[in-house]
Amino acid sequence: GESEVNQAPITGESVPVFKTVGDEVFAGTINGEGALDVVTTKAANDTTLAQIIRMVGSAQSRRAPSEQWVEKFARVYTPVVMVLAIAVFLVPPLLHGAGWEVWFYRALVLLVIACPCALVISTPVTIVAALAGSAKQGVLVKGGVHLETPAKLKAIAMDKTGTLTEGRPRVVDVVPLVGRSEDDVLRVAAALEARSEHPIARAILAKAAERGLAAQPADAVQAITGRGMTGRISGREVWLGSRRYLDERKIGSPAVLDQADTLSGAGRTVVAVGDGEEVWGLIAVADAVRAEAKDIVTALHRAGVEKVVMLTGDNQATADAIAKQTGIDEVRAELLPGDKVTAVEDLVRRYGSVAMVGDGVNDAPAMGRASLGIAMGAMGSDAAIETADVALMSDDLSRLPWLVRHSRATLAVIRQNVAFSIAVKLLFTVLTVLGLASLWGAIAADVGASLLVVLNGLRLLNRDQGGPKAGPSVGTGSPASERHQPGMRPASAH
Repeated sequence: GESEVNQAPITGESVPVFKTVGDEVFAGTINGEGALDVVTTKAANDTTLAQIIRMVGSAQSRRAPSEQWVEKFARVYTPVVMVLAIAVFLVPPLLHGAGWEVWFYRALVLLVIACPCALVISTPVTIVAALAGSAKQGVLVKGGVHLETPAKLKAIAMDKTGTLTEGRPRVVDVVPLVGRSEDDVLRVAAALEARSEHPIARAILAKAAERGLAAQPADAVQAITGRGMTGRISGREVWLGSRRYLDERKIGSPAVLDQADTLSGAGRTVVAVGDGEEVWGLIAVADAVRAEAKDIVTALHRAGVEKVVMLTGDNQATADAIAKQTGIDEVRAELLPGDKVTAVEDLVRRYGSVAMVGDGVNDAPAMGRASLGIAMGAMGSDAAIETADVALMSDDLSRLPWLVRHSRATLAVIRQNVAFSIAVKLLFTVLTVLGLASLWGAIAADVGASLLVVLNGLRLLNRDQGGPKAGPSVGTGSPASERHQPGMRPASAH
């Protein structure tokens, strides 16, 4: 048989792909309107979908766990302090005949001031505050280790469909011919597509509705699978079809065909409309780029990310067109899920710390292999969200540069707290040995330092909550609860 198959779950392609006898059909893809007899050529555990599941597990197992510096420091610090306190108590009386009571008191003061309360509490309080601050921005981070990673990112890889783009086709251009108007072309196309559920049909109908064009459904409509359709409007035969349909029917002048090829070369799907042997016009359909995408790529560069890379299963021409619009540094197109993993591994070798942003099942293995996996939380698949370390619950890409800044602010606060805690300890240790510190002073300094590091960490709860700094056209940054979208999952699910 012949049909158009939606391969987005596997390859991420934005429009269905025509399949006929002899073509390979991936398990997990969705058939369109035509009836297909499909020959099974692989066992269930050898399908592309099964390979994706295995690659997710394999990619995650290769990631080295990160350990908190404070935990390693505390393992050395505590025994050293105990030995030092015993030395302060025993050495002066034994070697110099000093008073036992005086040096016992000083040893107690040293133990109190050396208590690592402020040091140990500084990191978890800061991390928890930073996680809560992220959640307020609609960014769910799965743990403190993943909150620290964005500060070190040197490259970010992004899927195209549903990430840089809206994930659904839209009419981006209408080219009228032979004296026809854009409305004439759209009206005929909408009449033919009125009863179709095809993604391109929905895009044409949406454009016609946007322009207020009311078209009665055409009569005697017949679909030509993978090519187009014919019908009648007011007794006149009309048709619409793909570039292939123009060749098969030998319709259109060389100039019209060249114009169609130019639109196709720009990464757009071309739909021709006409009656009889005359072409009324061309409609260009494409997966529309998110309005804020270009500003976000610029903001990521300003935030210190050296390379922004697009990884997509779509064709090269479409990928190049999207990259040109958004300012993407590097494009890798026509990738299967395994190819995306290979591409991410290459980026990790070149840049060290790499994030992968995606929304589909086909992105999950690459997200698992990256240093940081980021999923689109509202329209993302369960597999992508489950694999990811971070979920953008409102699908707002402006949160990416914000997350990089927030991560760096979190590390800065941790360093401030650790440095302050150690400085207070060292100061009172010296004062204690010199006999200038009291037990009450040590208690006040220890409690005071603990309170100060807690208050300093809590600043991250409301850091930069007024909105992003990526550019004037970037989203509002409201939490997911305030920007609910259809299909959004509750935060508790993640």
